[in-house]
Amino acid sequence: MFPFLFLFLFSFSWVASADRHEDFLQCLLYQNSNAISKVIYTPINSSYSSVLQFSIRNGRFNTSATPKPLVIVTVLNEAHIQAVIACSQKHGLQIRVRSGGHDYEGLSYVSVLPFVIIDLINMRTVTVDVGNKIAWAQAGATLGEVYYRIAEKSRTLAFPAGVCPTVGSGGHISGGGHGMMMRKYGLAADHIIDAKLIDVKGRILDRASMGEDLFWAIRGGGGNTFGVVVAWKLELVTVPPTVTVFNVTRTLEQNATKLVHQWQSAIRKFDEDLFSRIFLSRVNTSQEGKTTILAAYTSLFLGGVDRLLSMMQQSFPQLGLVKEDCIEMSWIESTVYFASFPRNTSLDVLLDRSPGSTISFKAKTDFVTEPIPEIALEGIWDRLNQLDAEAAQLQFTAYGGKMDEISETSIPFPHRAGILFQIHYAVVWEQKTASWIRKLYSYMTPYVTKNPRQAYIDYRDLDVGMNNLGNTSYKQARVWGTKYFKNNFDRLVHVKTKVDPANFFRNEQSIPPLTPW
Repeated sequence: MFPFLFLFLFSFSWVASADRHEDFLQCLLYQNSNAISKVIYTPINSSYSSVLQFSIRNGRFNTSATPKPLVIVTVLNEAHIQAVIACSQKHGLQIRVRSGGHDYEGLSYVSVLPFVIIDLINMRTVTVDVGNKIAWAQAGATLGEVYYRIAEKSRTLAFPAGVCPTVGSGGHISGGGHGMMMRKYGLAADHIIDAKLIDVKGRILDRASMGEDLFWAIRGGGGNTFGVVVAWKLELVTVPPTVTVFNVTRTLEQNATKLVHQWQSAIRKFDEDLFSRIFLSRVNTSQEGKTTILAAYTSLFLGGVDRLLSMMQQSFPQLGLVKEDCIEMSWIESTVYFASFPRNTSLDVLLDRSPGSTISFKAKTDFVTEPIPEIALEGIWDRLNQLDAEAAQLQFTAYGGKMDEISETSIPFPHRAGILFQIHYAVVWEQKTASWIRKLYSYMTPYVTKNPRQAYIDYRDLDVGMNNLGNTSYKQARVWGTKYFKNNFDRLVHVKTKVDPANFFRNEQSIPPLTPW
């Protein structure tokens, strides 16, 4: 009986919402007539589907069964956001805030309750002050746009954030934001020195007016929780005129198992100027019907090739890196290289927000503090061999360096000293692979962090726990919250209780307030 009752109530809520969304639209126009009518999209608009789908980066959430927003507002300014917040509260609608659309579980553009989307695609201005080594980036700017605008002004300034150029800076930094320079400089959120946020009351706040607790919480505590971040003030970092990149592959037949095992012990010896990541996948060989496991060692070194080779000879000689494996380039060129574009691709590609081909996928994360033994690595290979070639991929991302030096309470992101590397599991989504990735995750239990088993909120995974949107409890949220934030979770709850006690800004993995609502 109860499933049918839930389905009835769910259907009824959407019918009721359809009746009141006209009131919501009238409210928007009344609150703010300043060009807002030109950026409102409802299902009856011919552009509605294209606007909705443009920033959907996971095909799992682009199906006929996926709940759709009643309204999308591609806001142009703060006043538009204030109007959406006010009218959503008045008419009982949820808000989803979309910057780049890369939320792994689609929470920036999907809700089971009637909702509207604040799409920040039109708020993506980046202004750079070279003399003071700072920049202001609106939250709708992608990482590619941020990198490009910095490089326009200086080839020796940069920002330490993620690899994918179409990721939105709003969501990325809200979850911490690790990237290719984190062993040298830490996370993107470690370099946020101010912000503009619109809170539940519609106030536009900066660091001084929001206070240090809220400013702490928005730099890694997850998006769509404390308000709408409109812009970030970035502290830029210095990079050399020349950096060196390499991508060296080894198969099982080339001793990949032993090399992956040895890499784990070499991490602590790596210079902080070196970023190192291994991609692991099953691939076809030149022999028909034969497959193997491929380990691709991908690195960025903040310096020239000669110093890199000397350092690698001291820390990880087993890889056998030679000069011919390496390419020297500028830092901004490396952002194009690591985004998997062909060599000599124009830097203008960083400004392209179009999604290209969108796949359906499921991903999970783990953190490792001790080297995984060879026999356990062989167990991973066995499981990769259960799937079609190239249907799944693991990434081992080295931590250490600057990450060890920053306190785990400096911002909500707690995965600092003692973390050897992060594991990212990803698989093309279908019923068979969904079961496969969860079984692999279970198999890895003995080899990863415990109490809690840590996870990275920028790679969101609803399997680790989720809120009941109707009545989220502290106890329920703590299940997933401590995995993402460890002991920082309780401080985040305190901040949420203070700034949004009615829990207006919420999703399946947003921090709840302690007060009843």
